Amino acid sequence: MTTDTLEAPNGREREREQEPPGVRRWATGWTVALGAFPFALLAAVFWTGRLVRPGADDWCFLPVVRDEGVSGMIAKFYYEDNGRVANALLVVAYGAFGVPGHSWFALVSGVLMVGILWALTIAVLHRTALTAPRGVPLVVAATGAVVFFLATPDPYKVFYWPANSVSHTLAPVLACAAVIPLLRARTRRGRGLALGTALLGGFFLGTLSEETAVVACVLLGTALLLGLRALPGPGLTLTRRWCVLALTGIVAGAAVLYTSPGAHARRARFGAGAGSLLDAGRLTTALRAFGEILGTVLTTWPYLGALAAGLLLGLLARGGERAPDARTAGGPLGPPLLLAAAGALAFLVSGFLCTVITYPAFGAAVVTAARVWGDFLLLYVLLLAGLGALLGGVLRARPPGARPAVAAVAAAVCALSCAGLAAPLPRLGTQMEVRAQRWDRQDRALRDGAAHGARVLPYTPVPVGRMVEPFGGHGRRPWPAGCVAQYYRLEKVTYSQHGAHS
Repeated sequence: MTTDTLEAPNGREREREQEPPGVRRWATGWTVALGAFPFALLAAVFWTGRLVRPGADDWCFLPVVRDEGVSGMIAKFYYEDNGRVANALLVVAYGAFGVPGHSWFALVSGVLMVGILWALTIAVLHRTALTAPRGVPLVVAATGAVVFFLATPDPYKVFYWPANSVSHTLAPVLACAAVIPLLRARTRRGRGLALGTALLGGFFLGTLSEETAVVACVLLGTALLLGLRALPGPGLTLTRRWCVLALTGIVAGAAVLYTSPGAHARRARFGAGAGSLLDAGRLTTALRAFGEILGTVLTTWPYLGALAAGLLLGLLARGGERAPDARTAGGPLGPPLLLAAAGALAFLVSGFLCTVITYPAFGAAVVTAARVWGDFLLLYVLLLAGLGALLGGVLRARPPGARPAVAAVAAAVCALSCAGLAAPLPRLGTQMEVRAQRWDRQDRALRDGAAHGARVLPYTPVPVGRMVEPFGGHGRRPWPAGCVAQYYRLEKVTYSQHGAHS
């Protein structure tokens, strides 16, 4: 949520950057050539997305969207499920198309998220009066995206499952989108757009995802504290006004969510009242769980791809022709090292708080429920990319002799990271294809049976990626069998071990 990440070079640094044209062309060529790795991986991931079929909560969403539309879905979330009104709107956005909406979700949401990260990268460069060779910001965004989507123990739920993605994967990226107007604001109209986006975007975020809202609040609070330290004096800067309005919007949205009947019902189900969340024993348990999550994340080596991509960006960036705004030159929130330390602390604090509020629902399983880590893991990816960019900026100010070798190593790390993330995908793709075939076959059988007047039909679980299916655990867990019956307009479905396999 900071407004500047890279410092614009001064005159002395510009002199150092007068390197032979061939050096920069060579480094840029390596970057663009190896950028084929994240793009190829994204293409494969998007293509596999066509195999996604409804499961778990989707079974309960689809009949409501079909029969009651937008108002029915909002009412379900607000009065019954969890109070997430904005979440309901996003569910309608893909659920209105039925099964094709699920099959197209990975492509549409993936392109949207890569586009937002690309625009964010360009906006940061623009704000800091830096330029990068054409294509490099897109390579950085694509690499960060594939790391965010796939460097997880459970990529199916994190990226492919729409019901989770809109809450924990898409949500933090949408929060990043709200920062772009602030970074781009130069005119009075632009500043007004940025402030309006902060307020409305904050409210939307507050009713979309509690965890992403927590991360955003921690970052906004950190930005305000750093801004007050760096820019004392009367009157608020644009950045301060933006942070205050964004916080106001988030708090207002969170209040709507927290006071909703659906949120009350959810807290009652899990015994997650405000008092219980602040219980010292639960806080200690959540801290221990976050420590285990952190151990998993910090030992997942493909995240180094984000660091390497940021290093390439910082290494290849150059000072722009336009001088930065005097009020923001050098960064309104403090020097780069202070920003890096503050970002690391914000990641740790927000990750712990997200674990605190998700622990009542997941219990000890929160340490393996990777699908709900995305709210703070995007911050981790951006932090790594920012640290890499700062390091690249330091190296950029040095004599140019070693830069080609450093750029080649960084590009190779990006490629290796993508290769490591690609290794498990064929197996997951095969599982998804098998499930799609069985799901489609069973779907036709259930529709045909209902069309011929049947009221009770058998259903065989068709799981993938540790997804919840009706009659899971060899028939011991019926949920969401009732939603399946409603979807096919049946009175009930019964457990069968063989129906979808024949």
